[in-house]
Amino acid sequence: MQKIVIIGGGALGLSLAYHLTRASSASVTVLERNTLTSGTSWHAAGIVGPLRATPNMTRLAMYAGELFPRLEAESGMKTGYRRTGGYWLARDPARMDELHRIAALGRHFGLTSSIVGPDAVAVQGLDLSGVIGAMRVEEDANVNPVDLCMAYARLARAAGAEIRENAPVARLATDGRRVCGVVMEDGTRISADMVALCAGAWSKRLADQAGVPLPLQAVEHMYVVTEAMTGMPHPFPVLRDLDRGIYVKGDAGKLVIGGFEPRAKCWDAHGPEGDRPFLELPEDWDQFTPFMEAALALIPGLERIGIQHFMNGPESFTVDSRPLIGESPALDGLFVAAGMNSVGVMSSAGVGRVLADWMRDGHAPMDMWEVDIARVDPLAAADAHVQARMAEAVEDVFALHWPFKQPKAGRGLRRSALHDRWARQGAVFGLTAGWERGLWYAQDASERDLPYSVGAQAWYPIARREASVMADGVTLLDLAPFAKFEIHGADALAFVQHLATANMDVAVGRAVYTALLNDRGGIEGDVTILRRGRDQFRLTSGAATRWRDAAWLRRHAAGHRVSIEDVTETEAVIGVMGAGTRAILAGLSADDWQDFPFSTARAVTVAGQACMATRVSFVGELGWELSIPVEGAGPVFDALIGAGGRPMGHHALDACRIEKGFRHMGHDLGPDITPLEAGLGFAIDWSKDFIGRSALEAQRAQGIRRRLVLFDVEGHPLILHDEPIREAGKVVGLTTSGARGARSGLTLALGLVGIAPGETLAQTCARRFQIEVAGRIYPAKALPRPPYDPSGERMKA
Repeated sequence: MQKIVIIGGGALGLSLAYHLTRASSASVTVLERNTLTSGTSWHAAGIVGPLRATPNMTRLAMYAGELFPRLEAESGMKTGYRRTGGYWLARDPARMDELHRIAALGRHFGLTSSIVGPDAVAVQGLDLSGVIGAMRVEEDANVNPVDLCMAYARLARAAGAEIRENAPVARLATDGRRVCGVVMEDGTRISADMVALCAGAWSKRLADQAGVPLPLQAVEHMYVVTEAMTGMPHPFPVLRDLDRGIYVKGDAGKLVIGGFEPRAKCWDAHGPEGDRPFLELPEDWDQFTPFMEAALALIPGLERIGIQHFMNGPESFTVDSRPLIGESPALDGLFVAAGMNSVGVMSSAGVGRVLADWMRDGHAPMDMWEVDIARVDPLAAADAHVQARMAEAVEDVFALHWPFKQPKAGRGLRRSALHDRWARQGAVFGLTAGWERGLWYAQDASERDLPYSVGAQAWYPIARREASVMADGVTLLDLAPFAKFEIHGADALAFVQHLATANMDVAVGRAVYTALLNDRGGIEGDVTILRRGRDQFRLTSGAATRWRDAAWLRRHAAGHRVSIEDVTETEAVIGVMGAGTRAILAGLSADDWQDFPFSTARAVTVAGQACMATRVSFVGELGWELSIPVEGAGPVFDALIGAGGRPMGHHALDACRIEKGFRHMGHDLGPDITPLEAGLGFAIDWSKDFIGRSALEAQRAQGIRRRLVLFDVEGHPLILHDEPIREAGKVVGLTTSGARGARSGLTLALGLVGIAPGETLAQTCARRFQIEVAGRIYPAKALPRPPYDPSGERMKA
């Protein structure tokens, strides 16, 4: 029988214990340093909001509406769950755009979400001056956090879980790269096959001690409870006055008023008061007054009502305002559910179920990438960085989520070796997977601080200008953030053959695009593998998936005589792209650039510096990626600029990528979509064995029922992701990514749609689709081929 230890007796740890005792036969022990709920769960506001901004987070949140009432029946205990409905108020037209998008997603998942005018916000006593609209969600609800946790605990105990209070854990016990239990503060050791870290604000120190990066920080988080008010609706709907940063909910005839603090005050979970249960911090009216003023403006009747209680308690937030869930890529067997950004009680149902299934089955039951702890850059967990991010990470929970919005606090975490040179070329930097990377290149001051928009992007004309250079000239792309792994050893070929869908037994110098799959046939990696020698390969993947890919390779290397080395930061990589590329490189190098086939690589010398040139392109033009040891990268960059190369930003790259129909890992591709569904059948070699092959063979025999399709969308709406795709009035799929083409000018979207058995691509393209974007319907034509250079003549010239 497997032994599982859960650290933390709050909503998340107890939900996990409840679900584990139902999902598996494992022995489950919960260790709580003080008493149950005494950390942060006890003072949670108890709002239950099933509608989130993305499909998978909505799936997680919706489960609470199913589980919380069921817990009452199973346990015989009240949880205080009650549906109240709710309104998300908007005072900014851009916010209405956001609410339209979220409401459409909610309707797709069966929630009752609708957009209404201010006159339809049916709550007595509100002053809606300045409110231009709202989203109504019938399924919004409340729950009593402590009662909920006690129901979890009763049912977990009844099913065999051991719950120990006053049992503080001193550290995690490890054996190499695997957790093997915990060491208690009294020195005793509890062995375990898996450990779940659900200790909220107290999780980070335990993680740090074990070398596991956990970028969360406890802050002072506040709400007030009013005295009883007469004439209140009962139940009182949850109100979110988003553009003023506050929420209001009913509580037995009183109101709870809270907000998400700008420049939140960090709190030390291991300071003098860190071990005190049911801790309340001092009132802070300097911090809370703006929220109180906003509440008074919304509900003028509050002027006649007193404040019964000011609650200031610790709450943990993450650097990107998204939770940290899943198995650590750094320590096998250690699972985490922490950094809930104040929605831990509401999220406990879905997170507990997902994590229990993950621990039982060895993989997540759904695509969890947006909250997966494997996304974490270790540098992001440094204390100085997490504290700096709290200047805006808490406020960001309610702040308007502008498309392409860039953080301001905590910048400069990772910079390429050529950062200063890109800056001198006019780079307007943004964060991509923690790296500072030029989004576009400004020619003067007027092109630098461009406004955000929910419509046409101010930087789009610049992206078109940058991409137009490739028609006859040469652009330079910063590709340094791409993850790069050297794989070598006696079993290197057998290892990559086992992982990759494509055949890797190719000539030395050949680069092969391939997918890495899980046992279910879903895509875990979207990579290029270069054979550098008989027993040596270079695997290149996306910057965002670097740490997950490293763990995936390490875990699957067991039993193979291979070594895997992350060489990402030993090289600068410059993409040299455009029709003039061959000529410019020939002028800087004595190597043969004419007899240099597509998808091959070789050692070259450029501007006197040794490089590896790989002829591939993510923008669909003639070009090479030059990988240069960092010490020699400057001279190569200077020579390319001197010879007429011009920088091109990340926005232009993405706008070119989609014109070629190239897929993007984490958006268009993921563990729940197969290569056959994604249109990547060309990357499968059916003559060899690889992980996931049996699942793919079964799907090939049965036929796919979903297809990833490229759409040309009329009217040029801003396509982001997860917009409903409609056919004959019904939703048949969701978009996965989108952009306006930098060369074609078309607004393009990739989307996953349902298809009939045996339906061909031509038949799919003959269907009449529409895409709903922010409350409006746009005709969308499914394309049989990408609109830019569909035959690849320019790229392979």
